[in-house]
Amino acid sequence: MNTIISISAFAILTILWLGFGYALAFNQAILDTVWQSFRGMPFAVQLIVGFLILPVVLGLWIWESSWPLWICLILVLGLGSATIYTFFPKQS
Repeated sequence: MNTIISISAFAILTILWLGFGYALAFNQAILDTVWQSFRGMPFAVQLIVGFLILPVVLGLWIWESSWPLWICLILVLGLGSATIYTFFPKQS
């Protein structure tokens, strides 16, 4: 059961980060739309979704901040890489 959860979490987060990267490279307006949709959800739903996909939501928050572009890119790429590395299923 742990293996299934581990592989599922890795797959879901990897797909989300690949989508984030695609949007970052080809259509950054999608990221704005996703962030506005997330912020428009009821607070309880934001808490649940934010908890379940915390690294991606944090990446969106960083991207939508007013920080310089190079800082946002470094932080988002680092966060995405760290998430995928951390959630990679490992044999016990």
